[in-house]
Amino acid sequence: MSNLSPEFLVVIPARLGSTRLPRKPLADIGGKPMVIRVAERAQESLAQSVVVATDSPEIQAACDEHRIECLLTSPDHPTGTDRIAEVAQLLKLPANTLVVNVQGDEPLIPPELINQVAQTLANHPACAISTVAVPIQDAAEISNPNVVKVVLNKAGEALYFSRANIPFVRDPESTHHAAHLRHLGIYAYRADFLQAYTRLEPAPPEQAEALEQLRALWNGYRIAVHTASEAPPAGVDTAEDLERVRRILAS
Repeated sequence: MSNLSPEFLVVIPARLGSTRLPRKPLADIGGKPMVIRVAERAQESLAQSVVVATDSPEIQAACDEHRIECLLTSPDHPTGTDRIAEVAQLLKLPANTLVVNVQGDEPLIPPELINQVAQTLANHPACAISTVAVPIQDAAEISNPNVVKVVLNKAGEALYFSRANIPFVRDPESTHHAAHLRHLGIYAYRADFLQAYTRLEPAPPEQAEALEQLRALWNGYRIAVHTASEAPPAGVDTAEDLERVRRILAS
């Protein structure tokens, strides 16, 4: 296990066509578009470079204005992962390059969490992907299908991700059941996996659960999981979230 920080780059997929919050990446937060706030947080990490990947000339113009590197990608990508794979191709990244996917609606993401997901992948050479989980503190989240749960093996790799209550505690009186873990949607990938991913067919459990990381597990790729002690501030899905983030950054 290396203590030296690995080299990695951050890619932020951003598209204008958000359903719940129209034009979300360009939403103003304290005088800057949200996608710029996200990129600036990512620049505080140890990443060698930070790139926004978009299908929108408007987002590209905002990035140019704030001197953030931006690549215009195809409008036809079904997932953010496919968009990042195109970036890896455009930049001709060597096979073992570590690429961290930071969601474009996470303006409060801790830079340390970005470093940690890259370090976790560097520490697990047999894994193609790394991601993050946190212990669930609120019992209501265990049965909430909007909260994705993950179960790990003893090496800290994902056995399965689900919207269901996993692991199911058969005997609530027992003292032997494992803590429930909530999955957070930040990933690091090896560049060669990104190219392979675009050729994989959607997997039955992925389609059932609507969780694209299950496509990797279904095809035998291993996912290392860093367990963080606490969840980072929530991202922006709704107008209320946007107001909350504006208040936090204003203070």
